[in-house]
Amino acid sequence: MFNKKTIRDVDLRGLRALVRVDFNVPLDEGIVTDDTRLRASLPTLNYLIENGASVVLCSHLGRPKGEVVPSLSLRPVAKKLSELLGQSVGFVAECIGPEVQAAAEKLKAGEILVLENTRFHPEETANDPAFAAELASLADLFVNDAFGSAHRAHASTEGVAHYLPAVAGFLMEKEITYLGAALEKPEHPYVAILGGAKISDKIGVVERLLDQADQLLVGGAMANTFLAAAGNDMAASLVEEESIELAKGLIKKAGKHLMLPVDLVVADAFSEDAAKQVVTPDDVPDGWRAMDIGPRTVEKFSDVVEDARLVVWNGPMGVFEFEPFAAGTKALAEAVAKVEGTTIVGGGDSAAAIQQAGLTDKIDHVSTGGGASLELIEGKKLPGVEILLDRETDDLL
Repeated sequence: MFNKKTIRDVDLRGLRALVRVDFNVPLDEGIVTDDTRLRASLPTLNYLIENGASVVLCSHLGRPKGEVVPSLSLRPVAKKLSELLGQSVGFVAECIGPEVQAAAEKLKAGEILVLENTRFHPEETANDPAFAAELASLADLFVNDAFGSAHRAHASTEGVAHYLPAVAGFLMEKEITYLGAALEKPEHPYVAILGGAKISDKIGVVERLLDQADQLLVGGAMANTFLAAAGNDMAASLVEEESIELAKGLIKKAGKHLMLPVDLVVADAFSEDAAKQVVTPDDVPDGWRAMDIGPRTVEKFSDVVEDARLVVWNGPMGVFEFEPFAAGTKALAEAVAKVEGTTIVGGGDSAAAIQQAGLTDKIDHVSTGGGASLELIEGKKLPGVEILLDRETDDLL
């Protein structure tokens, strides 16, 4: 249940809102190549504009590690946002300081200003109070609409809420409401699908899913470590050696609730044009590596998914960015798209795979935040949400 105040609870006329958005979008030579996250912010931005607020937007982009990296500037993102909104959007090449303050103060109702990448400052990820206070000084109200960053306690996601009244935007509300409702009282059969690389990043998630889900299907590089733990020689496959003992324990705990690949597409190099063949996990040739789940695994996983009342999927089944090794992920995406129950796809690569397969509109909810959705699935509190004003108890302004 989402119990935080939102922008609907505020009289916005004449207010300047500092909005934390998730504009961490892919760029290619200064061009936004996927505007999904920009489009996801439009309902919130349009509501603010239509209700008489002026808007200052802040976001991170990539991992510049506290230094100015020109290729990670938000300038092209501001340009793209201007096209999507159909109005001029200002940009300032800093996120704090006198120039930013002056630009923010000039804003009239309905105008929007995009600040430069917050992660150009090391104080952002350190959640530095002075940096947060300076960001907060730009506005009268803080709106967090960056679900994809809500699991990080950074200056622009959590710190600013110590200095301004803080409410949620519509995307944040939608994400938490959808994921929260499905995970608090999941319908059964509940099938969870996990892919991606590392078990160590997802231990809590795996343990929670083994407690809650009826079946956990594991593919991608994560499956390699489980398969190695089950006694298979995975040759040159990506295996997390330090997590093998952990994987053994999880296999024992899970019993029949955990399904691993029964066949794999392997390649003789990590390359799009590598030689490939389908083998069983106990027959990976020396020097070869697992790159995708095989056709029999797709069939078995699809059969399990077919009858589900709830499917939660996070992480691709293989190296889907290489076309010859995308078949497993695509086939599973098609199986999930046919499910009559509720389907939820976590952000990041899984969302990209669904989009690539042209199936986004067949999934009930495609999350904009991979890490944040995983932490919700695990049952963790998200710092960027916890800090917002409570609907029942907190006065607003």
